[in-house]
Amino acid sequence: MSAGHDHGPSTRTALTIAIVANGILLAAQVVVGLVIGSLALLADSLHNASDVVALVIALIGQVLLARPPTPRRTYGYARAEVLAALLNGAVLLAITAWVVVEAIGRFGDPPEIEATPLFVVGVVGIAVNGASAWLLSRSGRSLNIRAAFWHLAGDALGSLGVVVAAIGVGVFGAEWADPLASILISLLVIVAVLGVLRDSVTVLLEAVPKGIDLDDVTSTLSGLPGVVGVHHVHVWSLDSETPALTAHLRFDHGVSLHEAQGVATAAATTLEDRFGIGHATLQPECEDCEVPADDHGHPH
Repeated sequence: MSAGHDHGPSTRTALTIAIVANGILLAAQVVVGLVIGSLALLADSLHNASDVVALVIALIGQVLLARPPTPRRTYGYARAEVLAALLNGAVLLAITAWVVVEAIGRFGDPPEIEATPLFVVGVVGIAVNGASAWLLSRSGRSLNIRAAFWHLAGDALGSLGVVVAAIGVGVFGAEWADPLASILISLLVIVAVLGVLRDSVTVLLEAVPKGIDLDDVTSTLSGLPGVVGVHHVHVWSLDSETPALTAHLRFDHGVSLHEAQGVATAAATTLEDRFGIGHATLQPECEDCEVPADDHGHPH
């Protein structure tokens, strides 16, 4: 996903458009799938149904994300979008597993399927899901948007599988192509969803964010002027895109509190520039620090 907030639509706009488009597609898939008895199409419609729910959940997550902090929730609702991503991924994983089991059972007795309506709905599905996924990819990169993106991308792949199945049935009379396509679609979706689930759990467990080396961060802090020890270093994510850090910096003898605070302030800037950590809380430890005196010789 190559995204950018500057040149793409707002996340809420992209989600709203995707919800409407996929709702219409869902109705068409269910009707045609039931009429012609295609498991690949019904499997794709199940994915699309989960997409509509997922997109609604993602939209709710974005709305909550925009709410300001409160005295009780001082970080606001930053992790609402991570919870939305986790829920979406879990739902899609469960539905996809059911499709695989159902498809395996159909190999022994594949039903007769009309290829033409299957092909038409598959092409429409590629267009709708592909366009919706592209729109979302340009609106943001958060876990919430990634989860919604993979719902849509998975359905675009599903629709492609439906088209392939339609060709196999219509041209070669291969009725087994329908359940085979649904299995291949499902495997592709499972691989993508597992990545989203892993990243969501990583944030919720407050693990070190991907792309940040804790040893490198500690080494950078240890190399600051006057710092003789670094401990209680914690790096985690407030949401899927905002890393935070806390650490204690122990200073050498003779370093004034003013100097220690100056080093800590410079360190926060270094952490943001080098590691992208914009929320850093650094605690100077100066048990033997010199307290600067005023012009009359009295300590501040």
